[in-house]
Amino acid sequence: MSLFLEYIEEIASRKKDLGLAPKPIDSADLVAEIIEQIKDQGHAHRAESLDFFIYNTLPGTTSAAGEKAKFLKAIILGEETVAEITPEFAFELLSHMKGGPSIEVLLDLALSDDAAVSAPAADVLKTQVFLYDADTSRLEAAFKAGNAIAKGILESYAQAEFFTKLPDVEEKIDVVTYIAGEGDISTDLLSPGHQAHSRADRELHGQCMITPEAQKEIQALQAKHPNAKVMLIAEKGTMGVGSSRMSGVNNVALWAGKQASPYVPFINIAPVVAGTNGIAPIFLTTVDVTGGIGLDLKNWVKKTDADGNTVTDANGDAVLEEAYSVATGTVLTIDTKAKTLFNGDKELADISSAFTPQKVEFMKAGGSYAVTFGKKLQTFAAETLGVQAANVYAPSKEISHEGQGLTAVEKIFNRNAVGVASETALHAGSNTRVKVNIVGSQDTTGPMTCQELEAMAASTISPLVDGAYQSGCHTASVWDSKAKANIPKLMSFMNKFGLITARDPKGVYHAMTDVIHKVLNDITIDDRSIIIGGDSHTRMSKGVAFGADSGTVAIALATGESAMPIPESVKVTFKGNMQGHMDFRDVVHATQAQMLKQFGGENVFQGRIIEVHIGTLMADQAFTFTDWSAEMKAKASICISNDETLIKSIELAKSRIQIMINKGMENEAGMLAGLIKLADERIAGIKSGEQPALSPDDNAKYYAEVVIDLDAIAEPMIADPDVNNEDVSKRYTHDVIRPVSFYDGKPVDLAFVGSCMVHKGDMQIIAQMLRNLEKQNGSVSFKAPLVVAPPTYNIVDELKAEGDWEVLEKYSGFVFDDANPKGAARTKYDNILYLERPGCNLCMGNQEKAEPGDTVIATSTRLFQGRVVADSAEKKGESLLGSTPLVVLSSVLGRFPSMDEYKAAVEGIDLTRFAPPTEEMTTKFSGQAVPVKVVS
Repeated sequence: MSLFLEYIEEIASRKKDLGLAPKPIDSADLVAEIIEQIKDQGHAHRAESLDFFIYNTLPGTTSAAGEKAKFLKAIILGEETVAEITPEFAFELLSHMKGGPSIEVLLDLALSDDAAVSAPAADVLKTQVFLYDADTSRLEAAFKAGNAIAKGILESYAQAEFFTKLPDVEEKIDVVTYIAGEGDISTDLLSPGHQAHSRADRELHGQCMITPEAQKEIQALQAKHPNAKVMLIAEKGTMGVGSSRMSGVNNVALWAGKQASPYVPFINIAPVVAGTNGIAPIFLTTVDVTGGIGLDLKNWVKKTDADGNTVTDANGDAVLEEAYSVATGTVLTIDTKAKTLFNGDKELADISSAFTPQKVEFMKAGGSYAVTFGKKLQTFAAETLGVQAANVYAPSKEISHEGQGLTAVEKIFNRNAVGVASETALHAGSNTRVKVNIVGSQDTTGPMTCQELEAMAASTISPLVDGAYQSGCHTASVWDSKAKANIPKLMSFMNKFGLITARDPKGVYHAMTDVIHKVLNDITIDDRSIIIGGDSHTRMSKGVAFGADSGTVAIALATGESAMPIPESVKVTFKGNMQGHMDFRDVVHATQAQMLKQFGGENVFQGRIIEVHIGTLMADQAFTFTDWSAEMKAKASICISNDETLIKSIELAKSRIQIMINKGMENEAGMLAGLIKLADERIAGIKSGEQPALSPDDNAKYYAEVVIDLDAIAEPMIADPDVNNEDVSKRYTHDVIRPVSFYDGKPVDLAFVGSCMVHKGDMQIIAQMLRNLEKQNGSVSFKAPLVVAPPTYNIVDELKAEGDWEVLEKYSGFVFDDANPKGAARTKYDNILYLERPGCNLCMGNQEKAEPGDTVIATSTRLFQGRVVADSAEKKGESLLGSTPLVVLSSVLGRFPSMDEYKAAVEGIDLTRFAPPTEEMTTKFSGQAVPVKVVS
């Protein structure tokens, strides 16, 4: 059967079974067959073939786009004649193909001697921004050879006419409100983790947003208010917390945005989203990618008494009162010039934070990518012509305070800044382009990153990137048909693109399902690095790392750059001493609880950098803190270590990179060897004293300073979803931190140790606890299932060599087998220890899950509704989060332990060696902060 007839069969099946339109075409072979049918005037499928060719072929660097571009070129040159596609229409179709093959064709035509095609081709090229070195080199060579067309194109680029000739953002935008949920809305509501396999199929994945009922309600609002855009709202909460999903924004745009191009299906842009407490930082970046609008409504405010004091409820939480209503169906107006939200003539809120000059540019250009590429293209053209680039884009916001030192993040941004005009150091609030050192792509967003790379016509990784890794951890638990369909294709694409990949497309080295954050933490070998990763928990304990959407990952891979403001910082230090029975996870939870208490319930971490002065704690353990900072709603976190500890952490990273090389994971560019070389250089700089460990200046300015009292931490601390709180908006917020005594024997149905929040020490703690319990009781049995998923294979190998893995195997009822991985997710659990394959496992919720209605105690990070555990008809599922020793003991007892039981179980175990630094971890301000700038 021909590929076309197979496609027709797939279309019929897709429509019958799923009610969906034809899947967009990315195959060159299928497009080639379609083209032959278009040429055949009498072909039975000619009309359909034309529609598929014009409206259903994916652009960019897909192989399908290559075939389409070649055929359009032949039509323009008169080599082929298609009545329905005139040369003028062919040029229009090329203009919507973004880059790659289409740019190559347009350059061929523009630089040809045929004036009939060169002029219109040049006109189209002047509207394009996705040009790469091969394209700009052709233009430069033609210009230097005296080609007038090339000169005209470059002059247009130097004036950034591809941007200036776009229509301005509308002055008034009417919106109709839709409350998507009360309280914080995680991106799981917009793009559920268990539907991760379908993210690259945009129409199919769109069916999972919120609920089918909600989708119908949105459509009803659109029908009732055809001139207004539906604005999705997190009432009394923050929109888009937890994960950085491009798929979440894609789904919102699919239902409530506008089509990016009439010739590209299911790619919509410009959604409008809002929250009482604004938009989560990483989600807001994703909104910018689509040229959307994200509003901070502030429509609920703290109630105050006659003396101006905040009124609190019985739990000590601030009582909120409504400042104005955004009930579903309310029509409001966004005034983009006044930067104000109106209800009729009534002013409701200042929304200027959503309409900074940079954000308005994203909206005008249809997304942040076009602005990023446009600036680079304009700079290239101006330099080639030897002229000054026109002042078209909003100037970078460069803020410098004389006499003020730098925080750690300010130092990192200054070191990596690109294209900065200022001769003095930049402080928080500055808007900069920065070099990205390390990039990570994970496997459930990876297929979308591939699409984004194809759409922006990128074919290879930027040489500016020091290290890049494609993980396989989110689909590690179950090697099912969905994983088998998606993951090999993903690994092949990323391997060819230049990343180190968890799986070898050639099958030479053993598949590595290590948790992405752990690998990125290892390949980050410089504490002054900037890291971008396709997951909200990309928060390294060396350098500063930002969780990002699949598109931001793509642009970092393609350009080696990212654009963002320098965030404010909150300084966290410690005092007192840890009690011997406390785990470092308890310190992490206590930090959140004590911060909220110190600031009257205000989360000063939200949207800012947490600069934690952690001192002598190795990077592996410190990662437990930085990882959790996502749940604190922080933008990122930075660990301040002393020189000796940093050297040890880098040496450990070097050894693990060498293991990757020994396994055969090195690529042709020698990326891993390059990282080891950079690590050696960093260690030498520390030892010589010329480049000591990163530290802030002693007079750096912080938004707030938090001091954590270790003496006050007497019990294991639990993060509780508080599923039965009468105020719906206060459920699943991560802000409820309670001591274990609060639970007083509460039953536990399932326990989980694993995911990115644990390290080798946690696995050793499990082994030692089992030894302790056996010594105390004669044997060990489990009254609730205990699932253990080590974060990396390296850790498993080390535990085997040291004898602890043998202890774990002794008490396990299931041990993973890579030669025979699970083909289906587990739906029922026995009261045994499950030793699972390294990876995300239950934390991700896309493969393994607890049984509905279970009370789960876990070391993971996720307590979102339905993520780890769904509700049953009788009971809400709960995912409570705690330390490894608490989780293990709870599984043995089948309930939360008493303090006496807990202390006995951990007796003699070295849970953590964390102690506050004894010295101030700052640098004496020299009087003038001078940036070390990367030359653009």
